[in-house]
Amino acid sequence: MAVDPRRLPALDAMAPMQPGPLIAIGNAGLRVTIAPQAGGRIAQIHCDGIDHLVGYDDANQAMIAWGSYPMVPWAGRIRQGRFDFQGREYQLPLNLDAHAIHGVGFTMAWQVEAHEPRAAELSLALPEDERWPFGGTAHQRIEVGEGRLKMELSVRAGAAPMPAVIGWHPWFRKPEQLLFSPSSMYPRDQQGIAILPLVEPLPGPWDDCFINQAPVVLQRAGQRLRLSSDCTHWVVYDQTAHATCIEPQSGPPDAFNLEPAMVLPGETLRKRFLIEWLKP
Repeated sequence: MAVDPRRLPALDAMAPMQPGPLIAIGNAGLRVTIAPQAGGRIAQIHCDGIDHLVGYDDANQAMIAWGSYPMVPWAGRIRQGRFDFQGREYQLPLNLDAHAIHGVGFTMAWQVEAHEPRAAELSLALPEDERWPFGGTAHQRIEVGEGRLKMELSVRAGAAPMPAVIGWHPWFRKPEQLLFSPSSMYPRDQQGIAILPLVEPLPGPWDDCFINQAPVVLQRAGQRLRLSSDCTHWVVYDQTAHATCIEPQSGPPDAFNLEPAMVLPGETLRKRFLIEWLKP
């Protein structure tokens, strides 16, 4: 029987979220600050005097709109928060307009499991309630090397199988140039939700999901960043003047309805995301 989403506890994705206590990793040229209590997100990436992320400030406080946060256990919008799994209908709380967006990980405090000069590991016990009825755990490792930032994100099912899509949502300060060559894209319907079949990529500006297997390069303030991942789904959002979001993820938006994927009890879905600074 369908559940009225108005009776479920809502987590407003536009609600303010302060960074809280920060931890830092890095080296002389590349410094990364992490906000464990603010959704386990990277608060800022600072390389050779340049900040690359849209950070938290008085004019930009919404939890959905700053830093680079993990999307877990789903990425993008779930249409009206509804999906079927193993013959049962589920209703997630709606946290942005009429949809459930970006999972629960970016709304919760993560536990710091390890903190070294160049790496940090964080974990999260996923809820087992109206927000996410399946439980499970999430883990991320963030590591700085010479001219590179390596991220690993995973989700592990508990005693029951569960659907899962994971990814990253970095808010890059507006690049001067974006080199991006996807092979195809998901069209969107009147609600702005991805649908099938795939089509040829259309010109931007975008708020769209693409199939892409090539590195993405952005240039800003004299620095060139190459983004690569073992994810083949990439969402690009560049409709704002101040930022461009480039989001590798393991499946498309509304994946629980569009392209369902299952993680079996005790199994892990793991993905990687790498940012490299290219020499001139």
